[in-house]
Amino acid sequence: MPPPAMTSATPQLTRATVKAATPLKPILKSSSALLGTRRTSDDAGLDDDNMDYPQNPRKRQRVEFDLHNIEIHEIGARSVEEIKQEIKKALDRHDQGDDEDYDMLKDTLSGKQISSYDDDEDEDVDPTLPAKRRQELKVYLVSLASFSPRLGRSCDGLVKSVLQCQWLGRDEQFAKIYVQFLAALVSAQGARLTQVLSSIVERFTDSRPSDWAVPNYPTVSKDAVMERLHVALRYLLQLFPSTKPVLEHLMGTKYPFHDESKRMHMAYVDNLLRIRSYSPDLRAEIMDLIVSRLVKIDVEMQMDLDDMDDRLAAMVAMALKSSRENGNQDEEDSDESDAESVDSDESEENEYTRVKTAKENIEKMDSVLDTLFDLYTPSFADPDSDEALEAFEDLLSEFSNLILPTIKSRHTQFLIFHFGQRSERLMDAFCGTCINIAFESQRPLILQQAASSYLASFVARGAHVPGHIVVKIFEVLGYHLDQMRSLYETSCRGPDVRRYAPFYALMQALLYIFCFRWQDLIKSVPDEVDKDDLSTYLDQEIEWEAEIKDIMRRNIYSKLNPLKICSPVIVEQFAKLAHRFRFMYVYPLIESNKRLRLSQFSSGAYSSGGGLRDMSFDMNDDSWQQLGSFFPFDPYQLPVSKRWVEQDYLQWQPIPGLDQDERDEDSDDEQEEGEEEVEEDTATDDEAGVDE
Repeated sequence: MPPPAMTSATPQLTRATVKAATPLKPILKSSSALLGTRRTSDDAGLDDDNMDYPQNPRKRQRVEFDLHNIEIHEIGARSVEEIKQEIKKALDRHDQGDDEDYDMLKDTLSGKQISSYDDDEDEDVDPTLPAKRRQELKVYLVSLASFSPRLGRSCDGLVKSVLQCQWLGRDEQFAKIYVQFLAALVSAQGARLTQVLSSIVERFTDSRPSDWAVPNYPTVSKDAVMERLHVALRYLLQLFPSTKPVLEHLMGTKYPFHDESKRMHMAYVDNLLRIRSYSPDLRAEIMDLIVSRLVKIDVEMQMDLDDMDDRLAAMVAMALKSSRENGNQDEEDSDESDAESVDSDESEENEYTRVKTAKENIEKMDSVLDTLFDLYTPSFADPDSDEALEAFEDLLSEFSNLILPTIKSRHTQFLIFHFGQRSERLMDAFCGTCINIAFESQRPLILQQAASSYLASFVARGAHVPGHIVVKIFEVLGYHLDQMRSLYETSCRGPDVRRYAPFYALMQALLYIFCFRWQDLIKSVPDEVDKDDLSTYLDQEIEWEAEIKDIMRRNIYSKLNPLKICSPVIVEQFAKLAHRFRFMYVYPLIESNKRLRLSQFSSGAYSSGGGLRDMSFDMNDDSWQQLGSFFPFDPYQLPVSKRWVEQDYLQWQPIPGLDQDERDEDSDDEQEEGEEEVEEDTATDDEAGVDE
């Protein structure tokens, strides 16, 4: 029979992940070719009426370097022309090997010399001198722009000094002049583009006044600094088309390392999102970059927590609570105070480091995800709109290319879990993507299994996923499960996870969906059942949706024996529910499986057990040949951003009275083996049974 069709399964998106950077050619050729007729530095200037521009239509249109028609002709007794002559003299002597004037010029243009003059407290110094010298630095920048064609590789030191100048913390006019200089430099020296952009992107992690403050200048706000950075970047993007690939590469290479502070990560992400707002061509690359780095932190955080015992995990929770109560005070201050309290004992210091690292990773994850939830929310104001679908397609691409292939991702995927439940159209798109990946034969097995887990977890946990979609997905998965069973049974000697992994992953997905959404799989119940009282469903004659029982029975009792391979925790919970709902009685099969050794059916290099014995595997322990219970939408635990998803997922609901007759169902053979062994093998706590 043909498979039950989804309404409009959306094909998997194929947009590539962040592109690899390629070597970049200079934007422009030689300075003489740029200027048409080579001019002397005396003739050069920033006045638009006097400057010759490159006329290469393949590169760009005429470049204009005038943000607000700023012109400075003289300061005090020194005119612009005089300073131009000083710069020309320094550059000429530098070309001849005399660097005395050149080094002085470097100091002046770095801004450090001006700052030292500002701090001079000599009573004989003209009180207006600091202001004049600050103004003089602007004149130097305007004048130096005239010499951009001469600022090639021989002037690396001078260019480096200018790019290290602390321009963000100065006055508004200086910032505008500085941006003009950057544009003039890139126009004349195309090979400097990466260097100029790098100097801007490196400031993306600045977030405190001390990062950009200049002595004796009024404090500049964080918002003003951010605006100046992006005025410069936007200006360069408009003037030079080749800026985009260079910027894309730099955004990745300058991204804070995973162990950098939350403050730096958030400042960097905020700046990337600002670029996203005015550069549509980079929107996809920026989101891919943020999500890919977020996934890495997510995995590291989860691995750290998994390796911790309960005591250390409790210490992490206490550290997070303390941080929130203290209002997330400045991280460096808290680091210093924490460091003072660390005992010299090496083991205690190691524990402190582990707790601190885990806490910081959790806070970084939490803050970035909270920002992304907030960013995407306006696009889903009307979840049936084209804008919502377009935004969701971007999320689907990030999911398919970045999240799905990553094992142990724990929280990043909740972006798609949250927004994917906003409408049935979006649910259909996500489910269709997972189904396509799960059943495309050319896909790696690990991706097929992961797609099955994501689909099952979405349907099982999604509080807004309606019952008819649950039934439809169950039927679609059941159809594909039957197809696999028919294919595999012809060569099957017994359960073998290595050979039939896709079948077992799909079977476990159905078991998981049944455990959480059994009410949606019911067609009708007797009048005695109260739908608000789950215990009234027990031991009743329930009518299930068509094919549900047959799908499960055919595959559970097949030669592939999935209950031996699927996670014991999920199998046990399914067995209890199926028995008490009179859906299916599988305890005899479970007991029979306990006497079955999977090693006798193992295929491949380890079928003889030799390799496993070399690695100290216990051949009588079947756990290494069983599926884990990974379902990616288990409860979300990040303290701040959980507000976005708290209403999105179904909590595990214990059924009163479900376990009261459990011992009565044990076989006589089990009772003879001893009560203690029976409890160890079969007893499963309701809450831990599936929720963990």
